[in-house]
Amino acid sequence: MFESIINLFFPKVCSGCSSFLLSNENVICTVCRHNIPLTNHHLNPENDAFKKFYGRIPVIHTSALFYFHKKGIVQELIHNLKYKGHEEIGTVLGEWYAEDLKNIKLLQSVDEIIPVPLHPKKLKERGYNQVTAFGTALSASLNLDYNDSLLIRNVYSKTQSKKSLLGRTEGIETIFDVSFTEKKHNKHFLLIDDVITTGATLEACSRALLKIPGAKISIICMAMAQS
Repeated sequence: MFESIINLFFPKVCSGCSSFLLSNENVICTVCRHNIPLTNHHLNPENDAFKKFYGRIPVIHTSALFYFHKKGIVQELIHNLKYKGHEEIGTVLGEWYAEDLKNIKLLQSVDEIIPVPLHPKKLKERGYNQVTAFGTALSASLNLDYNDSLLIRNVYSKTQSKKSLLGRTEGIETIFDVSFTEKKHNKHFLLIDDVITTGATLEACSRALLKIPGAKISIICMAMAQS
């Protein structure tokens, strides 16, 4: 009853289109769930996300849940997650994608989920890492450890979203590093992020993780930019 009164004065709205949510809807309305552009990468090991890293880094599996289009539903979701404090979006997307990922045999050897880290200064400014809720939801659903201390971001940088391709890749090799013990040798790490764009950040993170002897890398993201 108390919750009903709160909803009367502060109605919940869809994080994708801002329409009022019905009582049986959670975070994303039924219309947005129907219209959101799914990649179905999990059905094709040789998908376009996997191919993005051909010749760049060795990856076991790569996929994203949605396609990201400018001014689309996914852009609104990611914006609300990343800049508006709506971490519940990450939880919903993690639980959603976990149902698909459970069926991927290549991921059954994964040992730990590793988020792309924020620099401590950026983390303090934003108050949270936008992929944490996504990662912890995957962790719970897939019964995998979530490790946000293995991969380290050494360099503070401004947002990548408005940088050119050259600006995004310049000097990025030195941004990330790893802190590990022998216990991490020969592990399969599932690297996660919000959106695959050029792939430069994910490549740099993967190269850092590959400093660990015997490390294997897979990559999962909420979305992939598509022109």
